[in-house]
Amino acid sequence: MTLAETRKHTHSSNPLISLNYQPALESLGDDYYDQVVAEEFPQHILRWRNDTLLPRLGLEPQAVTDEHFIQAFGKFEQRKPLLALRYHGYQFGEYNPRLGDGRGFLYGQVRGKDNHLYDFGTKGSGRTPYSRGGDGMLTLKGGVREVLAAEMLHRMGVRTSRCLSVVETGLSLWRGDEPSPTRSCVMVRMSKSHIRFGTFERLHYFNRPDLSKRLLDHVIEEYYPHLQGESDKYALFYAELVQRVAELVAQWMASGFCHAVLNTDNMSITGESFDYGPYAFIPKYDPYFIAAYFDYYGRYCYSHQPGICKLNLQLLQEPLKEIIPKADMEAGLAHFDDYYQNEYRKLMLKKLGFESLSEIDAEELLKATIEFLKQYPISYHDFFADLATTFSHKWRDDATTILSESEIGQALGSSELFFNWSEIYHRILTNFSTDELEKIAQTLANHNPQTVIIRPIIESVWEPIIEEDNWQPFYDLLQKIQNHG
Repeated sequence: MTLAETRKHTHSSNPLISLNYQPALESLGDDYYDQVVAEEFPQHILRWRNDTLLPRLGLEPQAVTDEHFIQAFGKFEQRKPLLALRYHGYQFGEYNPRLGDGRGFLYGQVRGKDNHLYDFGTKGSGRTPYSRGGDGMLTLKGGVREVLAAEMLHRMGVRTSRCLSVVETGLSLWRGDEPSPTRSCVMVRMSKSHIRFGTFERLHYFNRPDLSKRLLDHVIEEYYPHLQGESDKYALFYAELVQRVAELVAQWMASGFCHAVLNTDNMSITGESFDYGPYAFIPKYDPYFIAAYFDYYGRYCYSHQPGICKLNLQLLQEPLKEIIPKADMEAGLAHFDDYYQNEYRKLMLKKLGFESLSEIDAEELLKATIEFLKQYPISYHDFFADLATTFSHKWRDDATTILSESEIGQALGSSELFFNWSEIYHRILTNFSTDELEKIAQTLANHNPQTVIIRPIIESVWEPIIEEDNWQPFYDLLQKIQNHG
């Protein structure tokens, strides 16, 4: 067998390359993308493979080798075409017509075992027509951070993209926000769709409602199929997108997550969370917590996220107005606040252990919880984690025992706001039977991970990588997250 024949056989036997890729977006025509070529890298070291995602693609993890990942998602062998998508976006409130996939591309689309279409999108795979003078690369730390964010959010029940692989590529990069030179990688993200709000904004910018309608028909057919055949499917699509986005941002808020860069090019048309750059999980409850050092005026701070997402939905009305009546979109957007409040209340109650409460009890408990979390400099995540680990049936009988075995509870001591909160929590518990208390304990455990990746934890696994090339703490942390730790 010749060398060429050997390579061809190797590729055809690679289960990642031989997946049943579908040209769903490609078939719409090249008005939406540019065909690009991947960078050739001097080195390929697989640093992360997300085996938990492979069964969704119909693959058994043991049948996929590390070399398979490198061939497919490091060397990009045998995959054509590779599509850099075109889009614009409002960035920190200013419209930018010079965007698009600048350091990534759509590698391919695959139908999962659940019949959903999944996009494989790269990050750090080289220059494209939209690189705007950049090198098209991703730092290794950026890849590590995105893996951690996606797995953490998934564990916390957030509707999120996830990372399929990270391959270190051997280049030295210079960045202003990291000690440089720094290492490089290419990451592959698995998401529901690569299509963004900004994809439609670009088409509107060029006055192409025909292309917008073709794209919107594709979006509804693929991602909102239950609306097919409805006479008002376009208005229903927008109303459902409003609901999906409102619920997504409520998931972020309950999880204590600050995305940091909520530009319209970072908003998915499926209402899924993706693209984790300077994100952060809040260390304590601070409504004005800012995750990105360049967000000088706090536009995307923690508490502004619901309002910004609502604004982005409103901005989307402009490119869609040739297809959907403005009045219908306004009617859909009018429900955003209710969707958000209902989802946030539901999720926060679960973090407190309750699947449901009366409206009066729910309102009182949530108000008291936020009040004392805002007042005292305690860890947002440790508070809920301690609720889960120290929960006791005694709490129903004696309010003073609530969190008494927790360091946080002991630190709060007899503070008035915590005392008031404890009394409310105790009074609500008296309405539950012993069996129901067991369910509360289980709900607390399910919705409050013991480890949340605030910045010091991320740095604690990054330091061994950069200093000793020791990846074990990173893998241990991911295993803890994935195993509901």
